[in-house]
Amino acid sequence: MRLAYYDNAQVWYCEHDKIVCSNEEVLADGTHEKCGNPVVKRNLKQWMLRIPHYAERLLAGLETVEWPEGIKDMQKNWIGKSTGAEVDFQVDGHDKIIRVFTTRPDTLFGATYMVLAPEHELVNQITTEDKKEDVASYKRKAALKSDLDRTDLAKEKTGEFTGSYAINPVNGEKIPIWVADYVLMGYGTGAIMAVPSNDMRDFEFATEFNIPIKPILDPDEADEETRARVVKGEECWEEDGVFINSSSSFGGLDINGLKKQDGISKTVAWLEEKGLGTEMINYKMRDWLFSRQRYWGEPFPVIHWEDGEIEVMDDHALPLELPKLANYTPGDNGESPLANAGDWLSVTDAKGRKGRRETNTMPQWAGSCWYYLRFTDARNDDEPFSKEAEHYWMPVDQYIGGAEHAVLHLLYSRFWHKVLYDLGIVSTDEPFTRLFNQGMILAFAYESATGAKVASDLVKEKDGKYFHSQTGEELKQIVAKMSKSLKNVINPDDVVKNYGADSLRLYEMFMGPLEATKPWTELGVKGVFGFLGRAYRFFTELKNIHQDEEDPGITKSLHQTIKKAQQDIEGLHFNTAISQMMIFTNNCIKKGKVNKQSATTFARVLAPFAPHLAEEIWSIHGEPPTIANQPFPEYNEEYLKEDVFEYPVSFNGKLRFKLELPLSMPEDEIRQQVLDHESAAKWLNGGEPKKIIVVKGRIINIVI
Repeated sequence: MRLAYYDNAQVWYCEHDKIVCSNEEVLADGTHEKCGNPVVKRNLKQWMLRIPHYAERLLAGLETVEWPEGIKDMQKNWIGKSTGAEVDFQVDGHDKIIRVFTTRPDTLFGATYMVLAPEHELVNQITTEDKKEDVASYKRKAALKSDLDRTDLAKEKTGEFTGSYAINPVNGEKIPIWVADYVLMGYGTGAIMAVPSNDMRDFEFATEFNIPIKPILDPDEADEETRARVVKGEECWEEDGVFINSSSSFGGLDINGLKKQDGISKTVAWLEEKGLGTEMINYKMRDWLFSRQRYWGEPFPVIHWEDGEIEVMDDHALPLELPKLANYTPGDNGESPLANAGDWLSVTDAKGRKGRRETNTMPQWAGSCWYYLRFTDARNDDEPFSKEAEHYWMPVDQYIGGAEHAVLHLLYSRFWHKVLYDLGIVSTDEPFTRLFNQGMILAFAYESATGAKVASDLVKEKDGKYFHSQTGEELKQIVAKMSKSLKNVINPDDVVKNYGADSLRLYEMFMGPLEATKPWTELGVKGVFGFLGRAYRFFTELKNIHQDEEDPGITKSLHQTIKKAQQDIEGLHFNTAISQMMIFTNNCIKKGKVNKQSATTFARVLAPFAPHLAEEIWSIHGEPPTIANQPFPEYNEEYLKEDVFEYPVSFNGKLRFKLELPLSMPEDEIRQQVLDHESAAKWLNGGEPKKIIVVKGRIINIVI
């Protein structure tokens, strides 16, 4: 597949940091997310990976994993599969061909102009002399814009006419060729046929520059007013309809009267027959830019020889380590600091041939793509991981992470893993079986009446109200993301110092559902700290521990807790598992006594949540070290059976039948069960009872 290759690539370059940025690191305003300075486009030699070769595999794999549908959709949209055709347009008066990809080849008759991306290689070649200065100026301005800004539907439409025309292949008409920044080189071929009657961006552009609009669809199911405007070319119509104005004796194609799918099929067949186009699947996802111009990052084990050969280093020469440098500043020409690496940089082979090591380094994704595999065999000094360890541990059963990684780490890891699978290095095609997106923990913050945020160290509380310590203004308490500027970041070290690591750990799980966004409160930490204190004091005080037969209520509550905790751990419902442990502890305290087996069994339930305290309880009772090696306890269904009672059911004081019901059943449900019993109708004889008397655990009497 030759997945890795070295080529010139147009990249975003931050002149402030002197570094190449990925598309994801460029903000909507065209600035670098790391430093906030503008980025520009540059052509630099880069290492690239042909990730689109795996597009179909990446799409198919999403159907085999238990991931949130939203994350799957984000990856599908990023891959951007679309089916259509590539069509060739001859440039009038040139030997050049402009190839476009379109999902709607059936709309060719409505193409009244073409647009090239400013970066398209043909722009300079086809621009006429009188237009060169204007087009060059436009290209410079476009290079300063981010892709997101260029494709923003709400932005003002801009462009320049090249002075040249193309021949529409279906009717032979000449259509003007424009340069406009709303077309990107990163999708399709960097050129489009513009159909303003059926595409809103094209419609707005054509309206702005007085380009003809040729209606080709009759929206037969629209209202009459809309239909009339569309047919006159006064309104854009992006839905289906019946083709009109879509035939020509020039090429013999006629799709008038057809609808979308039939129109596409007939047009594609005609294009292929005439050698003017071919059916094509396209992906929005482009080749992965896999190099950076910085010091930190994995160095490429590659040597560029003076005769032009690029060679990968032998395995025995690895690992290639970064050299120590006196100067870590990137060069002004786009090279990384490794260009200053003297002895490390220059190499000579056995024949005296001189070479130079690669000065680019790999992106941060290089390591994060496969770190989970190293975890399977982290102490292996001979290989990344053994086949035995990988086969035992993989795939990852449960991945918990933020949704912000959907089209970065998660997509790249899946690609990387499939490559390793094809090479026989791993045994599974997908790395992560299940994915869960956790929520964010927020913190309290403060704002003034005007909405201005106030740092927490400038806030004083008095009588439940909050005031600015300098101005005295009363402030509103809000919930916001933790940030350094608001000084509302919770330092885990402080929580551990004041309440212990178990309290921090337990509170994070007890705050609410794992997927929910919730605010941090110190009062909540104090609450779980109190619970842990009560549990410790009760289950370690020898006066509370006995060897006698267990109170049935305690035994039942313990097995309910084991079952609840096990199910909730598997379902990631940690907060409700902790609630059940609190209930059990309170039950034990009320009874005042618990036997040793129940105390140590509860410690095993508590261990995954509060390991330090559980270890302490376990140790105090003389159990062998360590509780971490103990299995999670099993519950006994016999103790979980509902206590039942066989009620004698009387009508006007005379026993008529018996009914077995749970003792915990509410009285209104008991009454309904009695009335629904098959024998009740006989004794009611079509009437309604005056009263149903229920004495829980003793008798039911119906007065008729």
